[in-house]
Amino acid sequence: MEPTKVGVREFRDKLAYFLEAKTPVAITRHGETVGLYIPTRRRTPNRDLTALKAAAAQVDAMLEAAGISEDELVEDFKRLRKANAKR
Repeated sequence: MEPTKVGVREFRDKLAYFLEAKTPVAITRHGETVGLYIPTRRRTPNRDLTALKAAAAQVDAMLEAAGISEDELVEDFKRLRKANAKR
């Protein structure tokens, strides 16, 4: 796959556009390639959502095993945060 060639200034000015590219980008200065941007594969939103649901299930199981509610956890967090802020 042939990379898209762009100058340094164009790459800098349109960085957000190039970050969304699906093909490599060759960055040039005075016609000479000085760098390459090679995009990585994107994670699918479903994969992230599945991981988030798994983490939530683990947290629920840990809370149940400890015998505390979400509200108690939040209150403990707030209390500890306040105590650390006073240090």
